[in-house]
Amino acid sequence: MDLSGCGKSTLLLRKPLTLPRQVRFDSASLRAGPVCGAVSTSAVSRLMPKLSVIVPCYYNELNIPITGPELIANEQNFPPEVTFEYVLVDDGSRDGTWAALQTFQQAHPERVTLVKLAGNVGSYNAIVAGMAAATGECMAVITADLQDPPELLVQMYTYWQQGLKLVLANRADREEGFGQQLVANTFHWLMRRIALPGIPSGGFDMVFFDRQLRDEVVRMQERNGNVFYLLVWLGYPYVSIPYRRRRRQVGQSRWTLSKKVKLFVDSLLSFSFFPVRAISVLGLLLGGIATLYGVFLLILRLSGAPEPEGWTTLMLVVLFVSAFQMIALGVIGEYVWRGLDAARRRPMYVVEEQRPAVVRGGS
Repeated sequence: MDLSGCGKSTLLLRKPLTLPRQVRFDSASLRAGPVCGAVSTSAVSRLMPKLSVIVPCYYNELNIPITGPELIANEQNFPPEVTFEYVLVDDGSRDGTWAALQTFQQAHPERVTLVKLAGNVGSYNAIVAGMAAATGECMAVITADLQDPPELLVQMYTYWQQGLKLVLANRADREEGFGQQLVANTFHWLMRRIALPGIPSGGFDMVFFDRQLRDEVVRMQERNGNVFYLLVWLGYPYVSIPYRRRRRQVGQSRWTLSKKVKLFVDSLLSFSFFPVRAISVLGLLLGGIATLYGVFLLILRLSGAPEPEGWTTLMLVVLFVSAFQMIALGVIGEYVWRGLDAARRRPMYVVEEQRPAVVRGGS
């Protein structure tokens, strides 16, 4: 919902908000605008906050030497009281990603924390691992390939300073091919229609949130889900900042079609009852059709009219009903498997090695 005074940003209201006075600050390259709603929060932790930037990495050997310095350079756009922590999580890469991360940490030992996972658990679980290792009062997630501009973090930080606990950067446009755009737009349209109507259109891979939200997500340890949608599901008001997603310049994306399909299924089953409800509705519909057809045959029998015959029609009906039953069993099986997976209480990830930032001196 667009509110006047917010410019191109969108504030989604989950509860009555108190409109604060306009707040602005100037940076070297960006002027952040006003926020149109905020929630009460402790001002103490916002006086000299630490921003933890979480970066999930998977086969990003070529990206890290570019991404790291750009994140460091972006610090000059923030107010001087902000300190930074970069939590980079290697999600089981088998290339030189870990070595590249170590090189980055050696250049900035007081800012950089590294987490190496034993195996590939997916970017969303890797993000949760980064959340668990982060220590800042506010946190942000950004991709390692810099398709999402780090400059947005400054404006997102300003909204957080004014009281919002969740800020999203939603993709209004993409520098990608037609096929990729079609798949992405279809995915987010379906999610908005049948699962989470409050999420911004275009999707989002860049979020800024308060430590309180981090604590809730880490505590839940929800498997086979979508951590970004989970942040929205918590119910806090958030502001949505549209931006143009850039084309990947270095390296090859590992975001395959099978992973996209799994993400859609996981997101749909985690946040919507639509699949089970659709099975019930379709079952009732088929039952109604069968009843009407039975009444039709009974009328023909009583009236002495010839009854329809045909092996083809019979087989078509049998195959259709059988296909529906198999699909229904598959959907129910997905829910059962997720319940079993959660009941096992296996960890979402296994940390093979963690290298925290070096704390020098005392205060």
